[in-house]
Amino acid sequence: MAEKKLMKGNEAFATAAINAGCRFYFGYPITPQNEVPEFMSRELPKCGGAFIQAESELAAVNMAYGAASSGGKVLITSSSPGIALMQEGFSFFASTQTPVVAINVSRGGPGVGSIQPGQADYEQVTRGGGNGDYHTIVFAPASVQEAVDMIGKAFEVAEEYRNPVIICADGILGQMMEPVVIPPAIPPVPEEDLPKIRPWAITGHKNKREKNSHNSVWLQQEKLEDYINSYWPKYDKAERELADWESTDLDGAEVVFVAYGSTARVALEAAEILKKEGIKAGLIRLKTLWPFPKEAFKEIGPSTKHVVCTELSMGQMMKDVECALQGKLPVSLVNRVGGMLLDPIDAAERTKKILEVK
Repeated sequence: MAEKKLMKGNEAFATAAINAGCRFYFGYPITPQNEVPEFMSRELPKCGGAFIQAESELAAVNMAYGAASSGGKVLITSSSPGIALMQEGFSFFASTQTPVVAINVSRGGPGVGSIQPGQADYEQVTRGGGNGDYHTIVFAPASVQEAVDMIGKAFEVAEEYRNPVIICADGILGQMMEPVVIPPAIPPVPEEDLPKIRPWAITGHKNKREKNSHNSVWLQQEKLEDYINSYWPKYDKAERELADWESTDLDGAEVVFVAYGSTARVALEAAEILKKEGIKAGLIRLKTLWPFPKEAFKEIGPSTKHVVCTELSMGQMMKDVECALQGKLPVSLVNRVGGMLLDPIDAAERTKKILEVK
């Protein structure tokens, strides 16, 4: 059995990225993810990688765009307002079908907001944020270990789909310490093998292949329409194959919580509190935010009378839950915002009041 190591979330994220073959990191300091660039500045050069602290999040995402276009395995990280500044860059990545992995250690907003954990970036990361028709694929870990595992998968998915992938963590996961098993290191692709493994990359062709270029300008609208139609099927494929969730105690549940990230741990404890009081409660934990796991809600049985969304926002996830349920069950919100955290006892008490007035 692999040895577990006690690690702070942000440092575990960075280690997982390096072990997944990442050799390029571009970032800018912002709480609560500052340990990631600090760790990368120290550790990435040791394995032949390149760390650059950019002058802003706008610079960081565009540096990442250049390195990824050349076939590099690239990580960028930030927190909520920093990710907001990167949205145009994500649109460029999507438009040229260039893979990148980003980690959002989210905090309270809007604007600069607070430095405490938040989940009010849900719509930002699931609706794209940048202009045009595209999606970002979004994973939502609920523990440091799951984040580590998802980061490795994110690099694989980004390359397979040639698309931005976001790990939507939060300030709790970034700052907490948990025992983790770091996956074995994957050697980076040798530079001479890049043209074969990533034939789309701008690597210099030396008369050995057709010239590559990454183009995001289409002055003839018919050509742009054809191009969008040509890459859109990969998003349909993602919805079929990548949507992921975890269901707990749905059989016979009177109420079902829906949650993601660290808040799902609060919801699970709230469900246990309700069970001790004779109220059967289950949980649907979203592991992907996009594609949204609509199929999860087909697992809810006839005994369920109410669905409760627990989130650190004003109900951004709730809109997708209502859509997935198609009006079959009432949906309510138990939340905190602004960087405040949900308490399991409070969540259970608020849920009991919802059930009383159903």
